Parts: sequence; C-alpha cells; structure tokens
Amino acid sequence: MRIKRALISVSDKTGVADFAKKLQKMGVEIVSTGGTAKILRKNNVNVVDVSKITGFPEMLNGRVKTLHPNIEGGILALRSKKKHMNELKKQNIKPIDMVVVNLYPFKSSPSLENIDIGGVTLVRAGAKNYKNVAVVVNPERYDRIIEELKENNCKLGEKTKEKLASEAFAYTAGYDSIISNYFQSKIKDDFPETVNLNYKKYMDLRYGENPHQKGALYGNPNIKQLHGKELSYNNILDIDAAVNILNDFEKPTVAIVKHTNPTGVASAENLLKAYRLAYQTDTISPFGGIVGLNRAVDEKTANELTKIFLECIVAPKFSKEALTILMKKKNLRLIQVKAGRKEKWNIRSVTNGVLVQNMPDFNLSNLKVVTKRKPTKNELKSMIYAFKVVKHCKSNALVFVKNARTIGIGLGQTSRVDCAWIAGKKSGKKLNGSVMASDAFFPFRDSIDVAVKYGVKAIIQPGGSIRDKEVIDACNEYNIAMVFTGVRVFRH
Repeated sequence: MRIKRALISVSDKTGVADFAKKLQKMGVEIVSTGGTAKILRKNNVNVVDVSKITGFPEMLNGRVKTLHPNIEGGILALRSKKKHMNELKKQNIKPIDMVVVNLYPFKSSPSLENIDIGGVTLVRAGAKNYKNVAVVVNPERYDRIIEELKENNCKLGEKTKEKLASEAFAYTAGYDSIISNYFQSKIKDDFPETVNLNYKKYMDLRYGENPHQKGALYGNPNIKQLHGKELSYNNILDIDAAVNILNDFEKPTVAIVKHTNPTGVASAENLLKAYRLAYQTDTISPFGGIVGLNRAVDEKTANELTKIFLECIVAPKFSKEALTILMKKKNLRLIQVKAGRKEKWNIRSVTNGVLVQNMPDFNLSNLKVVTKRKPTKNELKSMIYAFKVVKHCKSNALVFVKNARTIGIGLGQTSRVDCAWIAGKKSGKKLNGSVMASDAFFPFRDSIDVAVKYGVKAIIQPGGSIRDKEVIDACNEYNIAMVFTGVRVFRH
C-alpha cells in the first residue's frame, strides 16, 4: 500500500525537515502540528495544519491537538474492511499512512507538562494498525525508510512496518516506565508493587557467558572501549566488579579481578606501586584477568601492565604514551570508565522473575572491640581496608591485609575454614602480622585456629553467631584482637 499521507509531530526534531522534504518529493502529503509545522515551513515543506483537519484550534496550551476522530480515525481504519473505509468516506476523513512522532522529553526534564498524551495515542494507534500504517519514533530510521520508499514506489514492506511497530510499543512502554519510576521516587517507596525496568540496548557483545551463547548490554554503563577485541558478557561483569571495588577507595588504587572476584587490591602513593603490590597478592590468578585503576594510566604503569596477559585494563583515562604502549597488544581491551552514580537497587534474574534488593551505605565508625586485646591504630586501619575488600568477594570470603594492600584472599568455598586454608596455602609466610576480614560470622573457631598458624594478629567480622563466645575465647587464647562490625557483607 502506497504511502500518500504522513502526520509528523516530533519533540526531537533531528533530521525531520530533510525527511519531510524527501517524503514530499515522492508525493506524500504532510500533516503537522505546532513547532514541527513551523520548522517544516521554514525548510520549504508544504504543511497541512492538524487544526484544519480537526476543525478545532490547539487547546489548553497545546495539551489538546491531535485527539480527534478525524486524526485517530484516519490512522486506525483498516483498509481491508469496507465498513471502515465507508465510515471514513461518510465523515470525510482521509486515511493517514505514516505517523512520525516522538514524545516530550520527560526523562531529561521531568514535569507534569512533559507527560505526553496525544503523542502516545498517535504512536500506539499507528503501531496497532501497523499493516496499514508505518509508525516512526526514532530519527535514526529516517534514511533507511527513505531508501526503501524509493526502491518500492513509496511503499514499505510489512516486515519493516512490523519492526517499526515493535520499536514504537517499546518506546511508549519505556516512556511510561520512566514516568512511573518518577512518581514512585516521589512517594519514596523502597519496594513498590510494580518494578518497571527500561533499558535501551547499548551494544551487542562478542558472546554471552560462553561462546555458544549470545549476549548484549543494555542501559548506560558509562564505558568507552578505546582498543582491543569486542567485549563479552564476562568482560562486562569483571569490569563492573573492578569499578565497584575502586569506588570504595580514594587514594591511588589498583584492583585485579578474575571471575568477578578480586585477586589483589592495593593503594599507594602512585599507580605503579599500587599495581605491583596488588599483583604480589597472587601472581598466578591475574593471568587472563582484568586490572582496574582509579587514576589515569601513565607510561611506567603501562609498561608494567604489558608483562602479563590481561583481558582488559579499566581506568578513567590513559595518557598518550600509555595508549601507544598498550595498543601494541592487538587484543587487549582498553576501557575508559566515567565515574557513575551508585545504583539504588541490585537486580538479579531468577526463573520467571527478578530478585530486588536495596544497596544501602554503611560506615565502620562504630566498631565494637570484643577481645581483651584492643587493635592498634595501624591494625584498625588495615581492618577497615580489609573489610572494604571482603565485601566484594564471593562467599565464603576471608581477606588478609597489611597496611593498604591485600596479601592473601580465600573465597568462594562452601565452608569458611576452607577459605582460610586456601589463603594460607597460597600466601604462606606473607600472612604473618596481617589482619583478617570475614564477610560473615564465624560458625566455629576452626578458622581462627588456622589463621593464627599463619600469623594473623587481628580479625574483623560482623559477629552474630550463636558461637560468638567460642570464637572470642579463641582470640583471647591467642592474644589477638577482634572487632565486630554488626554488618554482614555476604555475597552469593
């Protein structure tokens, strides 16, 4: 079916004048409203005002423009139904074959006046009748649509119109979810009855969790790839893990991540030193991992980073010299990450649903010393550092720290004592004089017994076990300090 008449009313006027001109050259009559009509006329496009078709002027400061049977009837009529076409003819209504509409910018300027009513109705009407009407909500589609119209005597194929309709319904659904979330935020209900998720595809991924799976990233992750192979699903997870760790530290800090877990974290006066210290935690696991840095990567640090195989390097910036060095590795992904806001919720998919939890801040200013020996100032600083790291490790998790660097990490086991054995086996004598952080309480004293064998001098943990006394007695027996945070940071 040839497109003879198009209604154009857009908030985002990018490319609309050129699009309308090309439609007009193909003999398409242009109907328009308000600001869009003005722009089209300025660009020598002949426009029929909507008010001429409806017989009514725009009302209520533009709140009512297109809500009229002469418009909606022209869009919704089924061309294959004689009754519909006879009704249009009887009411002197001409069909509308294309609807080009995008909505008031509520997301960028949330207000009651930016809640679009007529525009949403036009889009939904056109999409509902997609076999007869082409509905266009995205300016990026203009060029391709013009190409197809030129190739097919001003007609669009049904598959094209179906895709446009799908995009239109996704567009209005997303628009409504933004408005819904805005009102929910005003009510300040932590867990509303309905959760509306609205994410636009950001990029296709190299593959999913495994090469036989497809993957895509949605939303606005604030990442920019400067070099290297396409990102995979696992790369994104590891990048996110590295950035979340770095967000907890202000000094120059490096986090080395493998399978979303830190293999080493360190802070120092400069990135090069921080990287070397983080790497020394575990010199085997970083192979094929991701390195996150919270400062611009300089030449010296870049040279050091090239000494092992890495999948990604993540930083807020790279110097020109650093890029020259790192780009010599063809497949090494270099990712620039902007500082992002903290998410209100953590959302995970489960069968036929999602789990949602809030992401509250907590501080460690009210630690409770529960042993006879109090921690020294230096031990206390190390404890806080260790607890900041352990909250990013998969449970069960134990992190061993000296000053502002990890020296051992045990995690991801089904028993906490196994994590102590693993860290001890991997780090050995390095653990002597360290502090140990646990993400959850100790169910037995066995982890304490193991930690002491490797020279741990102080422990920080949430507390709350029915065997807390047994654990505290063990610490007193070994004359080591222990503090309770009162906050569990267990991660499944």
